[in-house]
Amino acid sequence: MKKLPIKSILRILLAAAICSCVSLALSVHWLMTSRYTLTSEKIKTSLRIVQLTDLHNSQFGENNRRLVEKIAAEEPDLILITGDLLNQNEERTDIAEELIRQLVPVAPVYVSLGNHEVGHDRRYGTDLQKLFAEAGAVVLEYEWKDTEVKGQQLRIGGIYGYCLPESLLSTGEARAAECDYLNEFQNTESCTILMCHLPVCWIKNGSLDAWNVDFVFAGHDHGGQVRIPFAGGLWAPDQGWFPGRDSGLYTAKDGSSTLILSRGLGNTEQYPRFNNIPEIVTVDFLPSGGE
Repeated sequence: MKKLPIKSILRILLAAAICSCVSLALSVHWLMTSRYTLTSEKIKTSLRIVQLTDLHNSQFGENNRRLVEKIAAEEPDLILITGDLLNQNEERTDIAEELIRQLVPVAPVYVSLGNHEVGHDRRYGTDLQKLFAEAGAVVLEYEWKDTEVKGQQLRIGGIYGYCLPESLLSTGEARAAECDYLNEFQNTESCTILMCHLPVCWIKNGSLDAWNVDFVFAGHDHGGQVRIPFAGGLWAPDQGWFPGRDSGLYTAKDGSSTLILSRGLGNTEQYPRFNNIPEIVTVDFLPSGGE
């Protein structure tokens, strides 16, 4: 077998290094929008929701100007932010607050908490829910809001928790407070939209089948952080190596509930995002028979 000349090997290595650098740069500084269309018998008029998650104090342009412009261009009816706007080991909250202030004129902003908000509160004692509310967001933690958007009745909720099925209460795995919240939350004729930072139990422990929630928006997994062609994400919290289900749409067995899982925007891991462009999610909700 003929060996490659040294120069050819060096060219290949150089090309690989350049491609890696480009991918790393895109995975930190670029933005993309993933668009989905979902239907439901409970939806009577078309709605557009933009989801952001896992910003982790990242900035896309000065004061996140590029991020805000891309979101505004989507012309959303609602903006959902599903946790980890900041980092638990950084005291600063200004990036998160300023982003909310800029988004409020675009559309109503709803925020739920992630593990980094919870960790930040424990470390610094900052009342993030108050700060985010003062910036203009509706902050929901074990709460919901019944609202009307374009004549459509919605119940929008937020919870930081795993949301395991109630059947696991007897084993001690499920938490009573989470089950009590979800039982009350799902008790409505309105279309239910839940912001829940942690996705694992919705996609691996049967929560999508157990709870009568129409749509769940989640983040946390960063799309597997490092995305390998044809193999997907490398590692995700709570799921480990090669999680498989790390972004996109996941549906209950009977089709009644859908999880929308975003790869998110930022990065706090020891290794950077790779082949993993920061993601804005846009979902168009339509009546089952179309408009």
